Amino acid sequence: MQKSLRKFIDIFSKNNRECVFCAFLAILFISGGIFEADARKRSRSYENYVERYRKLAVEQRKKYGIPASITLAQGLLESGAGQSRLAREANNHFGIKCGGTWKGKTIKHDDDKKKECFRKYKKVEDSYEDHSRFLKRKRYEPLFEYKITDYKNWAKGLRKCGYATDRKYPEKLISIIELYGLARYDKDGFENDDKLVNDAEMRVEVRVEFGREVHLCGKLKYVIATEGDSYEKIARQCGLKSDKLRSINDVEDTCDELVVGEIVHLKKKNKKYAGKGKYYEVKKGETLYSISQKLGVQLKQLQKRNNLDKTSVIMPGDRLKVK
Repeated sequence: MQKSLRKFIDIFSKNNRECVFCAFLAILFISGGIFEADARKRSRSYENYVERYRKLAVEQRKKYGIPASITLAQGLLESGAGQSRLAREANNHFGIKCGGTWKGKTIKHDDDKKKECFRKYKKVEDSYEDHSRFLKRKRYEPLFEYKITDYKNWAKGLRKCGYATDRKYPEKLISIIELYGLARYDKDGFENDDKLVNDAEMRVEVRVEFGREVHLCGKLKYVIATEGDSYEKIARQCGLKSDKLRSINDVEDTCDELVVGEIVHLKKKNKKYAGKGKYYEVKKGETLYSISQKLGVQLKQLQKRNNLDKTSVIMPGDRLKVK
């Protein structure tokens, strides 16, 4: 892709050097996540998509014999990680057009031609099911001669069978599969690594220290803010320096206000979650900071583990790696 990009810019610059940068931006926009994959940089939106739909893809693998890696890679590519218009308005994650046999709802969308007819589904699960049935047609029979773990030949075979006209289609699928480690979903047993944090495992012992309730969860020690609390007040009660207490809780030196019910740790948080769970499913109203406090995991470590920064937004249903 880089060679193609250079060639395009060289040709374009001969006619209009001032627009070279515009051309470059246009190519980035058109290629979207694929350019990102070629650059070997993982996308948070892609990771969220995989976490959300991998089980669905595995269900389709077990039911129809289609590699889950291929299903996920196609879903990511065709739907822009669920952000395309077809995905948002029609739950169509695979860009499947109406065809002569489709009797369900439809949506008009510009593709090779303007206002082409695409299938519209009630829910995403229906899109995944229809995609599997679509590949079970006679046209795609040669694909099933490959092993379910042979994602490279599956990717190449999809284009040979006419699923896509893009010559780079196989390379794009393979790049996504390898960048996001999707091949592991083509084998049974991946569920063993899919342990979610269970609130029940965070057993808390409550003691009275410093004239207030102190919560102990493993080696973690924290208090729950009550009305009138501040970092200064809690630091004085617990014999700590206020700047040290703020550092422990990943807040800035100037911060002092606390909300009733907020967790305030008295000892340095862990670099990773100390319980059995490997992932944490975000609930409504939670932030990355509130989750770091709840699990006792340092905020910067939680960000690093999930390829996030201070500007990143998390949504209910997202799964965060906590160890």
